[in-house]
This record gives sequence, C-alpha cells and structure tokens, in this order.
Amino acid sequence: MTTPFSAGTLVSARGRDWVVLPESAPDMLVLRPLGGADDDVAAVFPAFERVTGARFADPSPADLGDAQAAGLLRSALRIGFRSGAGPFRSLAGIAVEPRAYQLVPLMMALRQRTVRILISDDVGIGKTVEAGLIATELLAQGSARRLAVLCSPALAEQWQGELRSKFGIDAELVLASTVSRLERALDLGQSLFDRHPYVIVSTDFIKSTRHRDDFVRHCPDVVIVDEAHTCVAADDNTSAQNQLRFELLQRVAADPERHLLLVTATPHSGKEGAFRNLLGLVRPELAAVDLSSDAGRRALAPYFVHRKRADVRQYLTRDDGLADDSLAETTSFPADRHFKDETYKLSPAYRALLDDAIAYASERVTAADRQGRREARIAWWSAIALLRSLVSSPRAAAQTLRTRSATVAAGSAEEADRLGAPMTSDSSDNDALEGLDVAPGAATGDPASGVDPAGGGDRAGARLAELAEQAAKLEGPTEDRKLAALVTHLKALLKEGYHPIVFCRYIPTAEYVAEHLDGKLGKKTVVHAVTGTLSPQQRIDRIEKLAEAAGDDPAARRVLVATDCLSEGVNLQHHFDAVVHYDLAWNPTRHDQREGRVDRFGQKRSVVKVITLYGGDNGIDGKVLDVLIKKHRQIRKDLGVSVSVPDEASSGVTDAIVEWVLLRGQQAERGEQGSLFDADEYRAIDRKAATLAADWQSAAEREKTSRSRFAQHAIRPEEVAREVAAVRDTLGRAGEIRSFVRQSLRALDGVLRDDPARPGDFTADVSGTPAGLRDALAPVLGGDVVELGRPVPFRSMAAVDRGEAALVRTDPTVVALAGYVLNAALDEQASGPRPARRCGVIRTRAVAGRTTLLVVRYRFHLTLPSRNGTRQLVAEDARLLAFAGAPANARWLPPDDALALLEATADANTDPGFGERTMRQILDDLPAVADHLKGYGEELAAELLASHRRVRSASGEIVRGLTVTAQDGADVLGAYVYLPAPTAGAVA
Repeated sequence: MTTPFSAGTLVSARGRDWVVLPESAPDMLVLRPLGGADDDVAAVFPAFERVTGARFADPSPADLGDAQAAGLLRSALRIGFRSGAGPFRSLAGIAVEPRAYQLVPLMMALRQRTVRILISDDVGIGKTVEAGLIATELLAQGSARRLAVLCSPALAEQWQGELRSKFGIDAELVLASTVSRLERALDLGQSLFDRHPYVIVSTDFIKSTRHRDDFVRHCPDVVIVDEAHTCVAADDNTSAQNQLRFELLQRVAADPERHLLLVTATPHSGKEGAFRNLLGLVRPELAAVDLSSDAGRRALAPYFVHRKRADVRQYLTRDDGLADDSLAETTSFPADRHFKDETYKLSPAYRALLDDAIAYASERVTAADRQGRREARIAWWSAIALLRSLVSSPRAAAQTLRTRSATVAAGSAEEADRLGAPMTSDSSDNDALEGLDVAPGAATGDPASGVDPAGGGDRAGARLAELAEQAAKLEGPTEDRKLAALVTHLKALLKEGYHPIVFCRYIPTAEYVAEHLDGKLGKKTVVHAVTGTLSPQQRIDRIEKLAEAAGDDPAARRVLVATDCLSEGVNLQHHFDAVVHYDLAWNPTRHDQREGRVDRFGQKRSVVKVITLYGGDNGIDGKVLDVLIKKHRQIRKDLGVSVSVPDEASSGVTDAIVEWVLLRGQQAERGEQGSLFDADEYRAIDRKAATLAADWQSAAEREKTSRSRFAQHAIRPEEVAREVAAVRDTLGRAGEIRSFVRQSLRALDGVLRDDPARPGDFTADVSGTPAGLRDALAPVLGGDVVELGRPVPFRSMAAVDRGEAALVRTDPTVVALAGYVLNAALDEQASGPRPARRCGVIRTRAVAGRTTLLVVRYRFHLTLPSRNGTRQLVAEDARLLAFAGAPANARWLPPDDALALLEATADANTDPGFGERTMRQILDDLPAVADHLKGYGEELAAELLASHRRVRSASGEIVRGLTVTAQDGADVLGAYVYLPAPTAGAVA
C-alpha cells in the first residue's frame, strides 16, 4: 500500500493530529505529534491503522476570549515548540536556556566541518553547558551519532545528570565499578562503545592498555574531555598517569574526522609545554604557531575561547559596540569574595604534643639521612604527614601516628617521592582528588618484621603509640582551640544568615569536626559531613538530605563539613554561600577550587564570605598563609582570574618551612636556646619565598598577556546579537515567559505572591487550580507541593534549586503550564477556566480603526547537509501578523505594530452577540489573505536560509545543498479583532 501523504502534511491517527516526517516510506508513515518533540515520533502502518488527512480546524466565533487570550495562546504555542527551524536545531528541545555568551562556542563550532575547540572560560561561567550545547547540536544536525565524555570518576555521575536533565541525552557510565556489568550484556565480539551510543568514561579507567585500545578502535565521533589540562604531558617530569592520558588523547585526536571538545579553566597552569600540547590536540599545527604574532593569534582564534567573568557579566550592550541595549544580558555572578583570616593559639597540652611530635620527626629524619637516600625520603614524607595531621586535628594526628606510611613499600627514593607527595602535599598535578583525603601514615616500621628503615626498632613504635594516646586525649574544644575558634566563627556566620561549608584536609578531621559541631550551633542548624568514604552519588544525596532537613524555615541553617572530595565538580551554590578553610591547603589553587563551588553562576549572594583559620604559633600555617594564600588572592584580585602557583617553587617553600620546623625540634631536643629566627634555615624560607614570588608574578604577567592576546575575537558581539535576536523572536524572551506564567496562573485560580527580597520573583500556590493542571504539575513539582498548597518559587535566573521553577521556556514547570493552556485553548469543551482562546473581539484605545491580529503557525522543510549525509526535516514556527481594514483590502502592519497589540487592554465592554457576528464575518473573509500568508511564509523561509548560511559561513562544504522551503497552507491558530473604544456615552 502506498500512502498519499507527503512530508509536512497533517494527518489524524490514534485520536490526535500529527505531522508527516520525511523519513516516511511508501508503506509506513513516520509521524511527530503536532507541536511535539522528536522524542514523541511514532511509526504508523496505514495498512493496519486508520490514517486520514487532517485539516486544522478554524477558530470558533462563539468561543471568544479576553484581551490576554492572543498573547497567552502565542506564548503557550512557542513554549511547546521542540523542533526549531533556525540554525540552532537543538535549542528548542533542551531543558536549559543558554546565556547569550554561551552561544559563542557553539557558533565557533558550527563554522567548522570537524569541530575542534578548546573551551577555557573561567570557573563558574558554564563550560559544561557550552560543551553540551555543541554536542547536542552536532547530534541534532546529524553531524555526529555517538558521544563520549572523558572525565574523572568523581565527576561522572554529575556529567550524567547534566546531560540527562539539560540536554535529554541518556548516557551510560563506563567506570571501573560498572564495566563488568556492561560487558556481560554484550554480544560476542561487540564493543560496549558500539552498544551504547552515549557514554561517560572515567579517564583513570580508560587509560589502561586493554580498555584504551578498545575505546580508540570504537571511539564515538564526538568526544568531550573535561579538565583537559590533567590529560596532557608538560615535560619529562610529568606523572605517569598524565602521560597515559595524553597518549590516549593523541590517539583519539589522530582521526581528523572526529569532533573533539577540550574543556578546562586552566589551559596552561603556568606551563607553556602543557598548553602547547593541548593546542596540538586541537590542531597539530597550533602546537608550534608563534602566539606572540598577529598571524599566530588569528590562526588560534577559531579554536580557542578564553573569557573571565568580567567579560560576560554584562553582554550585548552598547559597550560591546551594539546600537542599543535591547538585547543586553546581565549574568548574576557574585560580585566579590570577602576574605577574613582568623588565628588561634595552641593550648599548653596541644603545644606539648606538637613539640614532642616535632622532636620525634626530627630525630627520625636525622637518623634516616645516615641510612641512605631511600630511607631519608621515607622519613621525610612521614615527617610531613605527621606535621600536617597534627595541625589538622587530634583525631587525624592519632590516626596518622597509628598508621604505617605508604612510602615504606617504596623500593627507591624516587618511588618514595611518587607515593608520598600526593598524600601529603596539594599539588595541582594530582591525578584526582579521590582517595587523597585519607589521613596519611607516619609509622615507618614494618609491623611484621619490626624493622624500621630509619632505625629505632620497638622504641620508635612505642613512642608513636604514646603520641597517639596523647593526641586522642585532646579532642574537644577545651584543649583543641582550633575547634573552639571554628564554633565561634560559625555562630557569627549563621547569625548573619549564611550557610557555610567547612573544608578539611582529612577524613578523620571532617568526621571529628561534624561530630563536635552537632548540637552546638543552635536548634535549627543542621550539620552533615561529606567525605571520600562516600561514593560520588552518595555525596550528592547527603547534600540533598541536608537541604531537606533544614527545610524552608527562614531561621534554619545548613552547615556542611567536607573534605576536598567536593572541591571540584560538585556545584553547591544553591545551598551554601560561605566557605571556611579549617585546614590550610599547601597549594592555593585548592582554596580557589573550594571557594569556586559556591562562588559561581546561580549564587544568590552578591558577596561570598571566606574565613581561613590558621595557627598563629604552630610554625607552619602563618608562613603558608603569607607566602602562598595571600599572594594567590592578590594576583586573583589584580587579574580577575586565578593563576596556578608554580609547583616546583611552591614545594621549595613548603620544604623550607618543614626543614625549619624540624631544625627547631633538633634544637629543642638538645636544649639549645637562642633565636630560631636567626637560623639559616629560617632565612632560607624567605629566599625561597622570594623566588616563588618572582616565578608566580611572571606567570601572572604571562596570564595577563594571554587573556589580552587570546581574547575572544572569532565571533563578534554583533554576530551573536543577530542570532540571539532571531532565537528570541522564535522561541520567546524572558519578559514574555514571566508575563505568560503570571497571567496564566492567575487566570487558573493560582495564588501569587511577590518576593520582596527578589524583584521579579514570586511564589505560587497551585492547589486551587484545575485538576488537569495539577496532574500535569505533580510529576514535576511533587504531589505534596501541588495538593498541599506549598508555595512554588518562580525565579528570574535560569540556575535554580530543586523545588524552584525558572522563568525560562524550557523549565519543566513552565512547559507543563504551557501545555495545559494550549490544550485548553484548542478544546472548547474543556471544563474550568481557559486563559487562552482562539478568538477575541476587544474594544481598545490602542487602535484607531478595525485591526485584526492573526496567530499563524508555519511549517518548513529543511534540507541540512552534513558530513554524514543529508537530513530532511520538518520544523515549526509561530508568527504574529496584523492588518487594518477588511481582509479583502488588508493593509498589513509592521511586525512591531503587530506585537504591540498583545499589550492592548480592553477599554470598553463588547456585547457577546456583536462580538460573535464580527468574528464570524472576519473568519468567513480570511481566505482573502491566503496569498499574503503564503508570501510571508516564503519570506520567513528565505530569512531562515540566510541565518543557516551565516552560522555555517566558514564551512562551505556544509553550506552547499542547504535549503529551506515553507509548507503550503499555514495554520491560523487564532484571530483577534481590535476595535476602537467608543467615546464616552456611546453604546457598544
């Protein structure tokens, strides 16, 4: 059987109307619901199911609405579109409304036949969304069929959630913990990367030889690499793990047809070699290009986007060279971080413990120096582990003193360094944060043999046990004055209304702090701890439980105690707005990562408070604070972005501090007096600090030059403005969405209350709305919220917390409301209030003569060539057209005048009978405007074609064969007649 229906025609089947898609065959129809998404597509066989031609019904002249009806119908229709006709195919269907600046990487990508791009925007700008937009668009256009995201295992579940909730991509996790289950389901000889088109892969897992080779052979055609700076080799001293990742990416990038998106906020981290290797992955020739020349910068510009917050906080304004601020966009990043450094002094008992431990560590290091280089390095790392845990907490100290050092297993000094450094320092080159919050060991003896590489035998073990017992007795705020200081500062933050995160270096410290804070901060303060003992998903669940436990009570407060397992990847800006560094990191980049979890887009506070606790008399914290932390802050303040500390110089400073502390221990052991501050070792700290400052300042200057040199010039603001205007004209603007939601909910008996603290925001009680709307909202908001009348907060910003709704077209709550309003408008028999109607006769002072407004839906046929072949698509668009006079002699108004009619108010009543007669006459005469509607559709098709060509302008191969044509027979969804309001005393 051959079907008589061509692509783009309307048919009726299964009790609803559908659009026939180009993928249909002679005996099978591929259908998409009218106004529906690609996910709703269905195949129908006319030989077995009844399919009839459908004609969109004319509006009924008896079903008249008020002055708001036209605007609500148009908005509901546009919000429901999931298949846009513009060059950005994916924007209509995703559940996130990108900021205008986030379209820049997408526009850069679409100008390339094979997308290669390095996205290096500052922390918190939205690199995940930018990469997701590109990948989703490539999939929507047919330029890619499969996707892989390479990231650390700690971030895998977050990536999975982002892709699913924002982009509708259901990706499979390929981790060490999931691969066995995935492989059991494979067919013989099948690769899991062929079985699952969308995957999120742990870089730590996939770099092994067996899995790496399988991944490269079956690698998807678009790959996103998160935290790409950890996957490149800078020099011969690069860690083995980084080298393995770099080799993997080199093989992935070797396929010139593969799309590759590299994502990192720190593209070079002060290392030119690493930066060059990143560029070489994008395009091999960029690794050697002269970036100091204009020609070199022009060569790099199409592949590199590198912006800080100040560049995008205010965007598309007159300052960007635009004629006006009509498209201006303000992004609500926190304005600043307020830093406060708070000191504490050790109690006499804690002072005694520290002195005893330092004396012990100094003795062990001295003895090990005589044993050999391997033994010396083992003792060195054990000493650092002991010192760091002692200044962290009594519980961490006790655990370290009772635990054998991992370095004892080393066969050489070099291996001891590889084992000891990650656990005791905070290098920015650490492969991952997973497992690094475990308290390190300090014992160097072998429990089985009793042999200690540094000598000492049983006496050393007994001394460690004594120190551990001594540390355990110091728990609590009486002897641990650091804990007491924390309680004081947290109470002050909570009194000011803040919800802080307390970051600790080690798991025992975090558990100890949370245990002692519980019940000490007020009855309405909830305290939870999150550490590396939990899986990534369990950490997110724990945070959500903390938020739920605090509830909506304005007096309730949340305190999260966490280790650095949360310092990367997990976004906490919705629940927390202050950071307390309980333990100083020895790399200030770690502090920046911690603070960046709350200081990012979506944070409601304009100022994020940061408190740093440091010991004023422990010999370590003060110098780390002065030399590293404060210097980092000053560079960030001056430059606007963070600059990573040069690791080698930084290690030199911290090593010098430890050497001085150990020297103090030797002198104390010998009973020597005199000023320790005159010792050569102490002056060595200042010398190495000066070297670090010089190296760091040099790196900052290079970064400053880089920011200027690599400022985003590949896409000009006026180009972005043109496409943003086109997208908003098609899909709606923020003001339209807010008006639609407020007017619709009020008309549907919702109770709205403005939020005095947030202009433009409001809450809505929807418990009194029609049952059909409540049923639509329940899966989105939760049945209890809907039925029990809990206020639903509607927020102006797109980044909202769970339980809140964003005033954007893609928010699930807004979508559900629009669907109900549209369906009620199309169903004259629907019960309850119907805010939108397909007809209306309005008397208003906004017109001088009879004016008719039409809401018209157009369908377009698109031929989109890509490197994987040509796709035939059908897309929809809704437009407003208005004319003055009778249809036969219509004088068509400009688009802005048609749009202005939506703001017209009814200034006089209209007799229902007169309104129905007027409406019937207009509808009967509408065939007279059919030619104009057709011509306007052709104009829209021409504009769409030009827009597609602009976006793809640099990729001529993808432009050839591109066509856009309008389907004959536009649908008139609504018709509204505006009549001049009668003068005073006249009768309507």
